[in-house]
Amino acid sequence: MNKPCTITFAAIALALSAGGAAADPYPVAGKWTYEHASDPGPAKTCGTRTMEFRGEQRFDTGGSVPQYRNVIINKASPTSFAVVDEFFTVQIRGRVQYTLRILDQDHIELRFERGGAIIPLRRCG
Repeated sequence: MNKPCTITFAAIALALSAGGAAADPYPVAGKWTYEHASDPGPAKTCGTRTMEFRGEQRFDTGGSVPQYRNVIINKASPTSFAVVDEFFTVQIRGRVQYTLRILDQDHIELRFERGGAIIPLRRCG
C-alpha cells in the first residue's frame, strides 16, 4: 500500500523541482536608476532608487519588494519582452507580469500588466 503514496510524493517532488528550474537571464543587465530617467545618456550617479538586473534576479530599491526571481521571459520583438517574476516576502509569495522594453542602450521601461504602471529607467554609468 505504500507504493501509491511513494509515487504521489515522487510526482510532487518532481513538480516542485521543475518549478525551480533556472529561467533565462534578463535581456538587460546592470544597475538602472529611477532618477532623471528621461535624460540623455547614462546617469553619472545612480542615486538611492535603483533597479539591478543580475542573471535571473532583479533587485529593486524603489518599490515595496526588494528582490525578484525571473520565471519566464518571452521575446515579443527584438526590443520587447513579456516577463513574469516571482517574489517572496515573510508573508507573501507572488508573481508580477510586465513588459520590458529596451528603448535604447541607456533607457528601458517596465509596463506592468496589473494597474498599468509604467516605470522608465536609465542606465547607471
